[in-house]
Amino acid sequence: MKTKYLLPLTLIAIGFVRVSATIVVPPTFEQLVQQAELIFQGTVTDVRSVWEGEGAQRHIDTYIRFQIDENVKGNATSSYTIRVLGGTVGDETMEVTDSPKFKVGDREILFVEHNNEQFVPLVGINHGHFHVQRDEQTGRDIMMNGDGELVRDLSQLGHNEEAATTDDVRQAISPDDLKSSIHQQLGDRSNLSAK
Repeated sequence: MKTKYLLPLTLIAIGFVRVSATIVVPPTFEQLVQQAELIFQGTVTDVRSVWEGEGAQRHIDTYIRFQIDENVKGNATSSYTIRVLGGTVGDETMEVTDSPKFKVGDREILFVEHNNEQFVPLVGINHGHFHVQRDEQTGRDIMMNGDGELVRDLSQLGHNEEAATTDDVRQAISPDDLKSSIHQQLGDRSNLSAK
């Protein structure tokens, strides 16, 4: 008799549980390129957080402006701004789990989709964010994923994240390697469309 009441109580309890994380299935490299409306390499020139909305809809948005160094897919003007939910205004912070953080001077390659329409306008949230880092020992620019790991093998993205990254800076790909792979992916898609 007691078990028949257990199910409704369990369902009610589940309804009160607060979900605090966003789960994103890591996209493959092909999906990153296909889903992005715009892919560019740029340098952060401004980061500004502001309160938006009223009442229950009041929230913080952060506007990140980039100086476009190179358009890889699509055509951004020389300056392009993305809007990301969350940020800090005064002593109040609103943080979105796994959302990329940017600061002035950061060099990035971004896979942008639905800017100004979704809470993080990058394909796969942090998966559409690649940071360009200068290796101090070699003087070479290398790529890091949104989690700060060195990227080694783009074909493993979304399949085997461990195999996609490396701890060895000598194995990390360069920004030119990443952009070349994007161009190759775009060329492969246009060749398939033409057939």
